[in-house]
Amino acid sequence: MEQRHLGRTGLRVSRIGLGTLTWGRDTDEHDAAEQLKAFWDAGGTLVDTADVYGGGEAEYLLGRLMEGLVPRQDLVLSTKAGSVADPDRRTDGSRGHLLAALDASLARLGTDHVDLWQLHAFDPYTPLEESLQALDIAVRSGRARYAGVANFCGWQLAKAGTWQLGGDRTRLAGAQLEYSLLQRGVEREVLPAALDLGIGLLPSSPLGRGVLTGKYRSGTPTDSRGASETMAPFVEPYLDEPASRIVEAVATAADGLATTPVEVALAWVRDRPGVTAPIVGARTARQLTAALSVESLSLPDEICRALDDVSAPVHRYPDHDWSTL
Repeated sequence: MEQRHLGRTGLRVSRIGLGTLTWGRDTDEHDAAEQLKAFWDAGGTLVDTADVYGGGEAEYLLGRLMEGLVPRQDLVLSTKAGSVADPDRRTDGSRGHLLAALDASLARLGTDHVDLWQLHAFDPYTPLEESLQALDIAVRSGRARYAGVANFCGWQLAKAGTWQLGGDRTRLAGAQLEYSLLQRGVEREVLPAALDLGIGLLPSSPLGRGVLTGKYRSGTPTDSRGASETMAPFVEPYLDEPASRIVEAVATAADGLATTPVEVALAWVRDRPGVTAPIVGARTARQLTAALSVESLSLPDEICRALDDVSAPVHRYPDHDWSTL
């Protein structure tokens, strides 16, 4: 699998990443092992997790699998901290919480460092400089090699990225946000900020929470995330009429290219400007292998333009030059 630099850094990662959101909850150890082995065999290196995935079970499971299945040195481990299970405060970006969470993540993963450590979300109740200082401490102490953020909006990413360029601080290597043909909101301000600051984008849910696979075109399969009690609210927002038109366009493109909607949707986001590596989460190793087959596909320009047009978000003032409005 082709390797790409993460932002303006020397860190190289596979241009498709493996996500572990469901590990330890909907994905058991056997299925997780099959996925990790298939990913590694395909040349994949970037494995993404978080301290809250499966209540910590995803990290714990990944750590166990690295003991005998895939060598630690062959993987680029990425984890996140800052999300908390508190209905009144969904994020805790305090320095104390973040560093304690990192230590707990390292213990579950069974390693002395992660390759990329990210703030999981912006905390409006903690000074941003304090949250970012945790990233600096983690890198200086050797517990993390590179640092990044996730789910930051445009002004938050611009502020954080610019702050980290000053003094003896760790520049942000990556930003992880949802990005797909069904969710192009990052193109308004996040992506321009990331490109300007040299921050690599790591798209999550690149298949539109599974909807772009086409599996929901004739209803909700009983074994899909949309039929799961825990995941149905996650999928439902992308089952409306505008999304359906985009899904049909992807299916038409796939038929014309003699490939699958999965490959078309994934190739589109993988090769967008500023994107380093989409993070793909799968329920089974078979699904993951189907997604990894995108490595040999590059979409023709006319297909890209057609998909751009059918999924284009409305960008007006102030994103465009006001004098042209």
